[in-house]
Amino acid sequence: MRHLSILVPDDQTNMSTVACIVGSLQVFAAANAYFENKGKKSVFHINLVSATKKKFLDNGFLSIKSDVAISECTKTDLVIVPATLIRNYQMATPNNQILIDWIKKQYKEGAEIASMCVGSFMLASSGLLSGKICSTHWAKEEEFKKLFPDVGIQTDKLITDENGIYTNGGAYSFLHLLMYLVQKFYDRQTAIHCAKYFQVDVNRSQQSEFLIFNGHKNHNDEIILEAQLFMENNYQDKISIEDLSTKFGLSRRSFDRRFIKATDLRPLDYLQRLKVEAAKKAFESTRKSVSEVMHEVGYNDTKAFREVFGRITGITPIAYKEKYNVDAQYYI
Repeated sequence: MRHLSILVPDDQTNMSTVACIVGSLQVFAAANAYFENKGKKSVFHINLVSATKKKFLDNGFLSIKSDVAISECTKTDLVIVPATLIRNYQMATPNNQILIDWIKKQYKEGAEIASMCVGSFMLASSGLLSGKICSTHWAKEEEFKKLFPDVGIQTDKLITDENGIYTNGGAYSFLHLLMYLVQKFYDRQTAIHCAKYFQVDVNRSQQSEFLIFNGHKNHNDEIILEAQLFMENNYQDKISIEDLSTKFGLSRRSFDRRFIKATDLRPLDYLQRLKVEAAKKAFESTRKSVSEVMHEVGYNDTKAFREVFGRITGITPIAYKEKYNVDAQYYI
C-alpha cells in the first residue's frame, strides 16, 4: 500500500487551508472505500502530517490535529500541500520552513507532490518548481511572478502535471485536482464515482472564466501606466497601437517592449482583455444582447469578438451570459 501525506501547517493558515485538508481526506477516504467495496485493496494509507506533534492547526474556529510528525514519516509516496499564507521561505515560520525542507527531501526520494491554490507559494519556496510550470489562484499571479520569476506561472490552467508535481488554480478548484489524482492513482471509474458523490464537474480544464482582469500596474514605468489608464478609459473606441505609441512619444517597437516588460502582456492583448472584461460585466448585470454588448466594447465583427472572448474566458459569449447573468435561474 502506498502512503499519502496531507500536510497540516500549524501556522500561516486560513479557512482555505482547512478546506483543502478536510477535502483531501474525504476524497481519498472515499476512493479507498470504493476500491474496498469492489474487492480491491486500498491504494493509500492516509496520514495528516505536521512538523511536530506538539502544535496543531487552530484558527480559533476549527482545529485539526495531525496523525504523525514528519520525524515519524520518513518515506511517503504522495504529498498534498494545502493552501497557506506562506509566500516565501524567508517569511515562513520555523515549523513551516521544516515542512518546506521535508517536501523537497521527499520529492528527491521519489515522492510526488500536489499543491492546492496558493499552496504553490510553499511548493515554489522549496525550489522544486524552478524551470517548471504551475498554476495558482489567478488573483495571486502578479505576486507569484515577482517572488518566483523562474517558474512558468499559467493561471489559465486549472491543473498542471509535470515530473510528478501537480498544481491547481484557485480556491475550491482543489476538488478538480483531487479528481485528477484519484483517476491517476486509482482509475477512471473511481474518479467518476467520487465526482458524482462529491458533485464535481470532472470536465473542467481551465479557470479562465473566473478571472477578473485588473491589469498589472505595480511597476515603475510611468509612461506605460499612463498608456494603461488611457486604454482603460477609452477601450470602447478604435485604438491603434501604432497611434498609441506615437501619442506617448515612443516607437512601436520600444512601446511594445516596455509594455510587455511592465504588464507581461502585449498592448493588443491588454486592450482585448479590457474589452472582454467590460463585456463580461455587461453580460452579468444587464439584459443586453451579445450583439449590443459587442458593439459597446468596440467590436464590429461578431466572429472576431466570439474568438477573442472564447480565447480569454474559455467559453462563448452566449454561454457566459446564460451562466452568469443576474437573471439566471439557479434553482428549479
